[in-house]
Amino acid sequence: MWGEVDNPIRLNSDELQRLPSTEVTVDIHCVTRWSRFDTSFRGVHWRDLAELVQPRPSARFVVAHAEQGFTSNLPIEALEADDALIAYEADGEPLTPDHGYPLRLMVPSRYFWKSAKWLRGLELLDHDQPGFWERYGYNNNADFWKEERYGF
Repeated sequence: MWGEVDNPIRLNSDELQRLPSTEVTVDIHCVTRWSRFDTSFRGVHWRDLAELVQPRPSARFVVAHAEQGFTSNLPIEALEADDALIAYEADGEPLTPDHGYPLRLMVPSRYFWKSAKWLRGLELLDHDQPGFWERYGYNNNADFWKEERYGF
């Protein structure tokens, strides 16, 4: 975790899993119109990571960096939600490679493309920076209640 923080840190998957964990049961929604209900995830909540990195008041956005240069962007408030996690388990089992092993961002308040698989880092910014899919026309907010799929 780096960017608009006072204490940049680097944690591997094992170190992250030694931090306090949280389990949530949520519904997830894909932009392609499927949903999965009552899915449980275990991981580390942002508030526990924030204690370590000390975000600056200017940190208003986060960019999740994942494998192959994939990024997803969110306002920091989405990461602060009680049900958002840096997840390492789904339904009581470690994430599989298809679902983001070893870590994935899990933000159920947004369409699931915002929940980056194969997470490698979080960058805090003072400005919004469109992620991979947003640069190709997907909606920047991705609120599934409003069906915000595309930016056009």
